[in-house]
Amino acid sequence: MNLLKVIIDFISNQILGMRWLNEVVGKLLKVLFGETFAQGRWGLSIQFFIYDFIKIGILLCVMIFIISYIQSYFPPERTKKILGKFKGIKANILGALLGTVTPFCSCSSIPIFIGFTRAGLSSGVTFSFLISSPLVDLGALVLLTSIFGIEIAVAYVVAGLIIAVIGGTIIEKTGLGNNIQDFVYNGESVDIDSPELSRKERIDYAKGETLATYRKVFWYIVIGVGIGSLIHNWIPKSWIQTVLGQNNPFSVLIATLFGAPFYADIFGTLPIAEALFAKGVGLGTVMAFMMAVTTLSIPSLIMLNRVVKKKLLIAFIVVVMIGIIVIGYGFNAAQIFFT
Repeated sequence: MNLLKVIIDFISNQILGMRWLNEVVGKLLKVLFGETFAQGRWGLSIQFFIYDFIKIGILLCVMIFIISYIQSYFPPERTKKILGKFKGIKANILGALLGTVTPFCSCSSIPIFIGFTRAGLSSGVTFSFLISSPLVDLGALVLLTSIFGIEIAVAYVVAGLIIAVIGGTIIEKTGLGNNIQDFVYNGESVDIDSPELSRKERIDYAKGETLATYRKVFWYIVIGVGIGSLIHNWIPKSWIQTVLGQNNPFSVLIATLFGAPFYADIFGTLPIAEALFAKGVGLGTVMAFMMAVTTLSIPSLIMLNRVVKKKLLIAFIVVVMIGIIVIGYGFNAAQIFFT
């Protein structure tokens, strides 16, 4: 058992977490600028930025390549046929799980949501997918493991899937899922079999998706790492704990409401979450912030507003926000088991 823990810790810290890279960057800064600068605020800020930017970039590209290669075996039409065979809660669970292997932000998930709706899939499936897609993809699992460890990463993914399944189920069972704009139903749903790809074509597809995704999220990573570096080294711990610390009973609410207006994916949000966690912010509060940013951003809600009617949009926001807040407080209460 101890050996297994050592192996898991090594994978989390050295392979996924790349702690060795952090040490290399720190030593390099000492050689180039001297120990006084390297150990000062500016030096530590630069070290945090370089280390996190390189680490996230490497892990992101590797995971997007693997996920995209797997996706090449499941083109949209094949996925629709598979999901169409299931009904009820099983279908919602599959829809949520499908979201974990789609490396898209919430805005990019909406066209797929439209395609699934036109194909006749239930609103429970489509909304479970729409919630989970930006929230809990496999790339996020790997990056969360590199920062917080495997236990917290798995807990985050499970919590996100729970929100997706329950949210999709509520929207379907209440009949709110029928409040879709007419143009979505009136559009054509092309039902053709996708050609079988060769291994080289799958690799080329994965390479293209990796490059396109990295270009799309590049500036979000830069901004996220920059904000994380600022929080980590310049904002006093006492300030952050006063607003978002465990002693503030409204910390989860504040984190959720503060995170919602931002537009970023999980890759740009993680460095900020890492810095907040290091400053003593509760685990559930950090999770609530990440979930709100990735799922309830204003630009994605504006796009969703064009696809669904206002009644359904409001229901979507309320269901997801309540789920995030409940999970946030739950993880704050259970944080002792993760530390």
